[in-house]
Amino acid sequence: MNEKYSASAMMNPFFPDEVAFGEKGVTFKVRKLFRSTDNFVFYTDISGVEIESGVLFSTIRVIPRMRPEIIINNFTKGDAKKVKELILQKVQA
Repeated sequence: MNEKYSASAMMNPFFPDEVAFGEKGVTFKVRKLFRSTDNFVFYTDISGVEIESGVLFSTIRVIPRMRPEIIINNFTKGDAKKVKELILQKVQA
């Protein structure tokens, strides 16, 4: 399973956040103007996923065990729901 989801290019056309699914975990790439942060989290280390939806876009909050939460912004509502579903499927497996 090597799926990848990117945030909407409408809100940040040059530096969209990304979520990439791997066999053992998920990588969250949070991009800013002059830097980016890659966070890899094993599925077994994820304790929860929350979605905060606005009018057009959603924010995904991933709550790992023993680490600060990871916040990725500007995903479409459909992509945010799909990311949450895929994470929770892997966490429960």
